[in-house]
Amino acid sequence: MLPSSMKAVVCHGVGDYRLEEVPIPEVGPDEVLVRIDATGVCASDVKAAHGAGRIWGSDEFPAYIQPPVIPGHEFVGTVVALGEGAEAKHGVSLGDRAIAEQIVPCWQCRFCRRGQYWMCEQHDIFGFRQRAQGSWAEYMKFPADSVVHKVPADLPVEIAALIEPLACAIHAVERASIELDDTVVIAGMGPIGLCMLQVARLKSPASLIALDVREKRLEVAARLGADLVLSPVKEDVIARVMDLTEGYGCDVYIEVTGSPKGVHQGLQMIRKLGRFVEFSVMAEPATVDWSIIGDQKELDILGAHLGPYAYPKAIRFLQDGSVDGKALVTHTLPLEGFAEALAIAEKGEDSLKVVMLP
Repeated sequence: MLPSSMKAVVCHGVGDYRLEEVPIPEVGPDEVLVRIDATGVCASDVKAAHGAGRIWGSDEFPAYIQPPVIPGHEFVGTVVALGEGAEAKHGVSLGDRAIAEQIVPCWQCRFCRRGQYWMCEQHDIFGFRQRAQGSWAEYMKFPADSVVHKVPADLPVEIAALIEPLACAIHAVERASIELDDTVVIAGMGPIGLCMLQVARLKSPASLIALDVREKRLEVAARLGADLVLSPVKEDVIARVMDLTEGYGCDVYIEVTGSPKGVHQGLQMIRKLGRFVEFSVMAEPATVDWSIIGDQKELDILGAHLGPYAYPKAIRFLQDGSVDGKALVTHTLPLEGFAEALAIAEKGEDSLKVVMLP
């Protein structure tokens, strides 16, 4: 029998995160309740905690986060309760490990009806919206409209917590349409960038280049398959890439730094008719000369958002070792250590993926 309450981190506002005792969610028809086994800290969680305008709203962007809300959208849990019809609808049983995709689609808007559910107009993402309370808690409910996947029981929970960021990485790499003779540059070797690197390696490009300002992250990138690692603080990476490509520039540039500098850098080093994939949640606007995109280079500028149709691949890649999850999880903490987890993730000096184990 389940207890009536649970520990959960609740976001009440910018910088106002509290560990509280709250009721365990009750499940209705088609809903799933899981006990959280592991939950990750994302760069967007750090930016939310610090009040990034694109999350909390500004004159230009409406507020997206809806406090009070339980944060957390990287997770895996064990099914402990099922509403009427939930087992048949979602394909999970009591005791199964399970994950829900980070967006809870409405299934009614134009995008959902077309199968483009990850761009749902209502756009309820776990950990940010009232309808989709997150995973920084002992228990979590998957609403009836969730997209649920069963997770193999033999996948370690801290590795299974990487399924969501890996799915995002897979989607971004697929957006890039990498070809066999491409020179591919991935800027930003955080956890998702390192996932992108490993997925891009599976595409067998001619050259795979990793960029980051942190030397330790570049060392990991080299171990995980980068043909070349470059630091913008140590050398002119634009000139280096141009030199390596006979002055043309890279074929594909994937931006995952979260910094406007990464955007400027990419537009300079990418070749004419190249493919630029933007993934990051920016803490501040990036201002660029758009004539580079059109008049000068006629670039394909592609966005990448969430991980649609990629979760089964992410689970398979982690299970068969195509993606090395162990190399990415550097810190595990209890739920009570959420403030420390945020601080470690923000500093990023000795950490990659920080995972909490409620």
